[in-house]
Amino acid sequence: MTFKELNFKDTKSNNGIHAIVKFENNYGASVVKHDHSYGGKDGLYELAVTQYDENGDWDICYDTPITDDVLGYLTEDNVTDYLKQIKQL
Repeated sequence: MTFKELNFKDTKSNNGIHAIVKFENNYGASVVKHDHSYGGKDGLYELAVTQYDENGDWDICYDTPITDDVLGYLTEDNVTDYLKQIKQL
């Protein structure tokens, strides 16, 4: 999966966009850019690693080898790199 394959939707607040992706390993990512995200005002993206439960609901996962928090100030290429890492978890 690459950044260009993300399906961004407009958010109803904060002048932003949001995309969610799920991989077969039940991990995924929430990618945002809005007025209050880390880097949003600079045109950059924030990414959170997500994990899905048996009901298909997700929550941010804070205990992966990738990060223990959200990742901010990301370029499109940075997002693509992290998506590849998440897919390999």
